[in-house]
Amino acid sequence: MNYFELYHIPVSLKVNLAEIKKKFYQLSREFHPDFFSQSSEAERLFALEQSALINTAYKTFCNDDDELIRYVLSLKGLLVEDEKYQLPQNFLFEIMDLNEQLMDATLESNQGELEKIKSELLQLKDNLYEPIHSIIENYQEGITSQEALLQVKEYYFKKKYLDKITETTN
Repeated sequence: MNYFELYHIPVSLKVNLAEIKKKFYQLSREFHPDFFSQSSEAERLFALEQSALINTAYKTFCNDDDELIRYVLSLKGLLVEDEKYQLPQNFLFEIMDLNEQLMDATLESNQGELEKIKSELLQLKDNLYEPIHSIIENYQEGITSQEALLQVKEYYFKKKYLDKITETTN
């Protein structure tokens, strides 16, 4: 059973957080291990497993859009654990250039340059999201094409790469 089936919601790249929270509390009450203390060992184990799955799903739905994207792409067989995705060369060169500028500005303690680079990194993130925004917002199971999901996959890996560099600016 996947997280969407567990929460009785359609597969989506963007979830309604209010609905997720409501479902989380409902499922948590239904499968809370304390309510199974007088049940058989198999039922207690099932409740414990369901409770853990409910919590993991909730974290995936609520913590970070990237986690939800990763999960859906994995469900679709488009992303495998520890995948070494080949990013486009022009993107890598652009990031490498920004990273070098960032290192130079850091070594020189040039606050103005650091702020400029941070701004460029944020703009680049926005630019990455723009082409896939409508795919994420309007995803429909069985209707959204694999080609569109592959665009989301490329976005996911680019953003992940960019996030690593952005972390160093904080």
